[in-house]
Amino acid sequence: MNSDSLTYHVPVLLNESVDGLNIKAGGVYVDVTFGGGGHSKEILSRLPEGARLFSFDQDADAERNIIADDKFTFVRSNFRYIKNFMRYHEVDGIDGVLADLGVSSHHFDDSERGFSFRFDGKLDMRMNQRAGKTAADIVNTYEEEALADLFYLYGELKNSRKIASAIVKARNTKALRTIEDLLNVVKPMFGREREKKELAKVFQALRIEVNQEMDALKEMLLAVTELLKPGGRLSVITYHSLEDRIVKNLMKTGNCEGKEEKDFFGRSSSPYRLINNKVIVPDADEQERNPRSRSAKLRIAEKI
Repeated sequence: MNSDSLTYHVPVLLNESVDGLNIKAGGVYVDVTFGGGGHSKEILSRLPEGARLFSFDQDADAERNIIADDKFTFVRSNFRYIKNFMRYHEVDGIDGVLADLGVSSHHFDDSERGFSFRFDGKLDMRMNQRAGKTAADIVNTYEEEALADLFYLYGELKNSRKIASAIVKARNTKALRTIEDLLNVVKPMFGREREKKELAKVFQALRIEVNQEMDALKEMLLAVTELLKPGGRLSVITYHSLEDRIVKNLMKTGNCEGKEEKDFFGRSSSPYRLINNKVIVPDADEQERNPRSRSAKLRIAEKI
């Protein structure tokens, strides 16, 4: 793996997540979060003859990491459109899907993208820079109630109303265009000891809203559930409780809300069988090597 793709993003739970795919000869596999290509390279290294890998990423920066391999196809798109693109490539069913839902280290470390409060820069946060509204658009145009809701739902911030009220008050004087503008407004809300954690939640909430991450995740998971062949595997790494809840619900019940449907005999009608009943987390060694892996959780399920 070249140093470029390593600095782009160190793949988390690499062996565990790829092992979870249970790769077979002639299979069709999809990495829906290509990023630095770490997981895709590992999958390709294990693909037997006749097997194929499709990898999705909507970010133009990820194209730098495209792999030259006959078994590999890169798809420049949001993973929510997986069904359309599989149809386009004349693929009826797939044997395994891997998703690493973390934001690439590359995004956090690029001040121009506005994902991190560690640098000043524009309040952008778009994964696909050709599309949609920015974080600045959201903080400057959303009604106070809508802002409070998104900080509460996506950031799990208890003082979401206070934060929203302070943002609206500040923007009435001057539009919030940069990370520093936003920090000047929200920093006073948090005590020193919790400041970093709470700021991370504010930025997480905005990023999720900008990129419609929860909607995209639900759409992708439901499409994958249709596309996976019996015996096909779904291997997903999450980084916060909102994502993890959606993935856990889908694997246990077949829907993202977690509504368990049972047949006449009281048996669960979930289309999945859990491969790991207990969630898989990085060991102490990996957490030390890659501190950003600390919150990672891996769940694996098999289509029935």
